Order: sequence, then C-alpha cells, then structure tokens
Amino acid sequence: MNDPEFLRGALLVADTLDALGVPYAIGGSLATVLHGIPRTTIDADLVADLQPEHISPFVRALRDEFHVDPLAIVDAMQRRSSFNLIHRTSMFKVDVFLPKERTFDRMQLQRRSREVILDEPERMAWVTSAEDIILAKLEWFRMGGEVSERQWRDVLGVMKTQGTRLDEAYLRHWAAELEISDLLERAFSEVSENETK
Repeated sequence: MNDPEFLRGALLVADTLDALGVPYAIGGSLATVLHGIPRTTIDADLVADLQPEHISPFVRALRDEFHVDPLAIVDAMQRRSSFNLIHRTSMFKVDVFLPKERTFDRMQLQRRSREVILDEPERMAWVTSAEDIILAKLEWFRMGGEVSERQWRDVLGVMKTQGTRLDEAYLRHWAAELEISDLLERAFSEVSENETK
C-alpha cells in the first residue's frame, strides 16, 4: 500500500496492541482496501480484546501521538462497545471495538491473518479475513437501514475481488447466525449478474 500518515497512525495502535499481547484485527474500510478494493475514504476500525490490565500501558504508549481517553476505554469495556483514538498530527481517527460476547466476534479474531500494510519498509499487522469483512459490513448495512451505498459497494467489491477464494460455506453459516442470509444471497446474485454482463 501507499504510505499516507493515517496508515502510520493505524500501525502505531496495532504495534501497541501486539506489544501488549492483545489479540486484534484491523477491519472496516482499511481491511476492505487490503482485500483489494480501491477506496477514497479510508478509516481504521480495529476489533481488540483489551482487558482492564491493558488500559494503563495502552494509554501510556499512545498518549504522545494520540488523544486517548481512559474513561472512554473503561466505558467501552463495560458496554462491549467502542472508543476512538485521534491521531494528534493528522487528526485521523481509529475506532477500537471491543468484541461482543458472541461467537462471531471471537471467530473474527481467530481467523485473522498477518498482512503487509506498508511497503518500504515492509510493515505487517493482523487483518480481518475477507469473509468476516463481508459479514460485518452486511450486518452494519442492515443495522443502518440498508441505505449505505458505500457499505454495499464494499461488500460487492470484496466478493468480486476474492472470487472463488471465498469460503462460501462459512459465509452462509454465519450469515444465517447473524440473520443476514437474504443480504448475502442478494450480494452473490448481484456479483454473478455483473460477471455475466
């Protein structure tokens, strides 16, 4: 990938989580780009299994580069929700999601893979799998009232780029669990129709 400032910010957070031994995976639009979809607006979302003992060293490691609110982290832990970090120089925002107490969120961390985030020098981080990005974006699409063209385009783009490499059985199993099977089948259908045109 290219070397914009926001990638360095995302990698600072990823490196900190690695150093603390916190399982994490980069998701959102950055993962979409890493799975091969060109995109103009990129943000960094991470799923990170932070525990209370990680809060102080996490804040200490990042406070010079980021605006970090320890109370927001505590609140996110209690509610299993998210908090954000603002990179001081670029104002780039990193959203950190605490995994919910459900199997799908745990699966995202189990199925993550180490990917090159930056070239020259090569830098790597843990990234959500293509299948889990599709499922997460379909779930967000549903929760947002099924109106986000960007989310839908991302889903179709990842599906088209990954093609036969996708684990369709895994996708269909978790789509059923997440009650988004209809959206998944619609996406499969649209990708298939576009390929035959």
